Amino acid sequence: MSTHAKRERLLLADLLETAGPEAPTLCEGWTARDLAAHVVVRERRPDAAGGMLVKQLAARLERVTAEFTAKPYEELIQLIRTGPPRFSPFSLKQVDELSNTVEFYVHTEDVRRARPDWTPRELDPVFQDALWSRLERSARLMGRGAPTGLVLRRPDGRTVVAHRGTPVVTVTGEPSELVLFAYGRQGAAKVELDGDEDAIAKARETGQLGI
Repeated sequence: MSTHAKRERLLLADLLETAGPEAPTLCEGWTARDLAAHVVVRERRPDAAGGMLVKQLAARLERVTAEFTAKPYEELIQLIRTGPPRFSPFSLKQVDELSNTVEFYVHTEDVRRARPDWTPRELDPVFQDALWSRLERSARLMGRGAPTGLVLRRPDGRTVVAHRGTPVVTVTGEPSELVLFAYGRQGAAKVELDGDEDAIAKARETGQLGI
């Protein structure tokens, strides 16, 4: 049975291929080529990917990413589509599902929603629940830099606290949209915000959400 991560991987590869290497994305300063190189390095070069989180490895990450960015775009797309090599932890189905479901969903939307004519996808309830489950575990990490208290709420009333503090902003939407908001794509997320007007403006504009 196809996993959520595998489905999003293939969709991302197809979208990047169709968009072309110079297409814009929601990742500030990144073209589709830059995004493709990021995905490949993350999966295939763990010796460099640590630079995404560890400052001491940042120079190595930048150098390795530049090497992959210079590769033919079609090669990058094929590396994404075929997935990580056998020695990579990401090649294990359980690790792939846990680590890549949100990663590939967010980057798929980075490509889709950078287009002026994009429309929301119809996501099935099982996938929405899978995204919610991951958001429950990661919300505090994603929201640790929020300038206000931040509560994420599904339409059915289920909530998760992303950041404790006052005043509180409550963000309501489907899990897929809440994930985008929590990962720093506030401007592209289809959500409703409730709370103090100034606090809402801060929550929408902050660049401190996500990793």
